[in-house]
Amino acid sequence: MMDHTQRFLFEDLDIRGALVQLGPVWQKIQRGRNYPDAVRSLLGEMAAVTAIIAGNLKTPGRITFQLSGHGAVSLLVIDCGETLNLRGYAKSEGPVIGNAINELLGDGQLLLSLDVEGMQQPYQSYVPLEGETIAAVFEHYLQQSEQAPAALFLAADGEHAAGLFLQKLPGADDKDADGWRRVHGLAQTITSGELLSLDASVLLQRLFHEETLRVFDPKPVTHNFPADWDKIRATLRALGREEIEHLLAEHGEVVVSDDLSNHEYRFSADEARALFDSPPANLH
Repeated sequence: MMDHTQRFLFEDLDIRGALVQLGPVWQKIQRGRNYPDAVRSLLGEMAAVTAIIAGNLKTPGRITFQLSGHGAVSLLVIDCGETLNLRGYAKSEGPVIGNAINELLGDGQLLLSLDVEGMQQPYQSYVPLEGETIAAVFEHYLQQSEQAPAALFLAADGEHAAGLFLQKLPGADDKDADGWRRVHGLAQTITSGELLSLDASVLLQRLFHEETLRVFDPKPVTHNFPADWDKIRATLRALGREEIEHLLAEHGEVVVSDDLSNHEYRFSADEARALFDSPPANLH
């Protein structure tokens, strides 16, 4: 079963976890992008961990993680709504050499934005980059934000992206002083191939068959961002005829890119000018 997150709990240990496995959703996010392998891996792992965190929010909302830097990879963004509707993109220039985050992004930082219904404005927090992998960066973020040890195991290729999350709850040592070390050690035996290919139930059974697990119902993850031509037409009208004529003189057409949702809107000169020749439909 692909494109879902699944939470679970070690009932005898006070350790919680979650597993996300993405297939078609991840393929749609990167459709037509032609990312270098290293960039694709970073973005896929970031998509997996964002889905995990969004699925574990105490108060559901829209969460956005943005990794930015001054290296060959300048931007990685993943956005996930409260229904686990996922989108994202990466921006890179020039040759992409290396795999470690500091090699690819340079002096980067992680920005978290959380938008919950009722908030006057989204909560934002900057986090320095600690670690050489997406897993290490987000482990550090989770430990700092929740004051509890966490472990992440992430993998991504051209077809799939997946992640396994574990977190030690406050009463874990009282229940079993060796529990966290044992469970963490078992999780470290997982391979990227297993994480990307094995069914969730098989994977959890293989890793933790000697532990008592309560597995919750899976939550589907989607990528549902249809093109919105009416919104783009309204945006171009708001720019005004003069600005549109300037764009046409420079480029011969008007192109609007929605990087997050992976859409490109093209207007020929005639189509762009026609926006101002008749009143917009469906005025409210």
